[in-house]
Parts: sequence; structure tokens; C-alpha cells
Amino acid sequence: MIDKSSKIYIAGHNGMVGSACVRLFRLRGYSNLIFKTSKELDLRNQKNVFDFFEKEKPHVVIIAAAKVGGINANNTYGYDFLMDNLLIQNNLITASENHNAEKVIFLGSSCIYPKMSPQPINEEYLLTGPLEETNQWYAIAKISGVKAIEALNKYKGKNYVSLMPTNLYGPNDNYDLNNSHVLPALIRKFHEAKLNNHSDVFLWGTGKPLREFLHVNDLAEAILFSMLNNLESDLYNVGSGYEISIEQLALKVQSIVGHQGAIQWDNSKPDGTFRKLLDSNKLIKNGWKSKIDLETGIKSVYQEFTNKI
Repeated sequence: MIDKSSKIYIAGHNGMVGSACVRLFRLRGYSNLIFKTSKELDLRNQKNVFDFFEKEKPHVVIIAAAKVGGINANNTYGYDFLMDNLLIQNNLITASENHNAEKVIFLGSSCIYPKMSPQPINEEYLLTGPLEETNQWYAIAKISGVKAIEALNKYKGKNYVSLMPTNLYGPNDNYDLNNSHVLPALIRKFHEAKLNNHSDVFLWGTGKPLREFLHVNDLAEAILFSMLNNLESDLYNVGSGYEISIEQLALKVQSIVGHQGAIQWDNSKPDGTFRKLLDSNKLIKNGWKSKIDLETGIKSVYQEFTNKI
């Protein structure tokens, strides 16, 4: 039985997802949180991970640690993305099972689904077609983790859960234009253009593709919900259900930032997948639902961004 005194290990507590969990869990009165930095505990090292679990014996393990990066990093370091993520999650899942952790929440990504999945993307579409080639190494590692959770539930009677969030944004996001995702990249571009006498902002593609976004605090709520409830399935999508074109998103960010220059779209650059919307009804029917609307969320993260620079 998980309660406020249960020992909860958050792997990846300094990242966007892990830090959101730390904030929420503390707010809700969970006082026995444990975590280690990557320098203190290399999650790729099985002996170190097993020794840590032998000492701590956590009741709950939240696997928010992963090697992540943009398209360029995935294309350049595919082997590292595959092997590092396999090592991290295999060590954590195995150690959790060895020490009979009551709950494991494994965090993945919507990139686990086939490139040409029907829309919206249902959990049942997993392994029904080829992956997006640009991040297949990361996706294959995450699929292995999903299947490990499924196997533990099926063959060893566990009640572990894999959560696959849509595009995330929020506190502790990455604003490096070389490897950031679309929303933080837009925030930084419009902010810097505003400071540069409202100069024009140049964006790739046509702006027509549709994307779904979820505030990381809503994902933290989904993680807490999954921790406290005995869910029937082992794989759940986590999304807002609201999609917006990149063009409309750019206009929304531009308005919030207060940029008054022009937007120049480079139609010679690729758009990427036209639509990517998760079907999150399975988790919603169990009682979770996102609460933070996109405009409110962007305003809060822009405030955080300007406070940091």
C-alpha cells in the first residue's frame, strides 16, 4: 500500500519530467523522496544500480531518466541512444523487480509508434509499422522498456505502468536552438527577435503541420495518478487532446512574447509529419485529465524563461 511515507525513487529528478514529479509530490505531502545525480549514480552501471537498490529498497520507482536529444543527435549518435537507454531502463526495471518494488512508472515517448500511424494514435498501434527513421534508435530502446513492463505484469503479476506522453513543455525545458523542441525554440526565437528591435523571425516549412502539447505538470499528475491506482492495462498515452498548427502556435507565442516583427516561413525546408495526435481516452476513462490550457502554459513558461536569462 503506497502512502505519504512510502519511499519513492525518481530517476532523472533534474530533468523536466523528474523535477515536475519532485515539485508535485512534495506539494502533495510525499516526504520520502530519494534521488541521485548522474555523477553520484551512473544508471548505465548495473552493479552501482543494484547496490543502490539493495541499500534503499524503494517502494516506487519512476523512470524519467533517459539519454535524449534532437534529430541531429539521434542521427549522429544512434548507437549511444540505443545502448545507453537500454542499459538505464534495463538496470532500473530489473533492480525494481529484484527488490519487489510495489510500483514502477516507465516514461517513454510518442515516437514509439509507427511513422504512418492512423490518427489519433491508439496504444494498439504499437509495432504495426515502420518507425520514423530519424529517432528509431531511441524509439526501439523505449519499446523494449514498454515490453519489459508488459512482460512483468503478464508473467510475474506486477502492476507496473508505461506512460507515453505527447510533446511536453514546461519548467526546466531545453532552450538550446541546436537541439530544443519546437515550442521552447519558438519562445527563444521570438524573445531574441524582440530584443533585436523586433527583427523578423525565420521559421522552417509551411507552418501547416498539426501538433499536440502537454504541460509537464499535467504529466506529473498522470504519474501520481498511475502510482496511486491499480490500472488494468500496462501502456497509456498521455496527451491534452488539443492540436494546433505550427503557424497558429507561432502566432500565439509571438503574441505572448510581445514580438511585433514579421514571420518569414522557409517553404524549402521540410515540414515533417503532418499530424501527430495521441488518443489518450484510455487514461481519461480511468479518471485523469489534463488541466493546463496551452495559452496559460506558454505564459507561465515564458515568465520562467525571462526570469532565468
